[in-house]
Amino acid sequence: MDPISLTFYAVICGILSLFAPSLGGRVPRLAIGAVVGIIAATVLPVIRAAVGS
Repeated sequence: MDPISLTFYAVICGILSLFAPSLGGRVPRLAIGAVVGIIAATVLPVIRAAVGS
């Protein structure tokens, strides 16, 4: 994994973990994590194109 992807997903996961306890039980946290992961994977190519890498 390249450094940009690694850093991007680390930031996304770190922010999500700040809110995890207040998101409910396991199933809601899993669903929210999946949605955030899909959004992050969709947004990363756009960010990379904007940055030029």
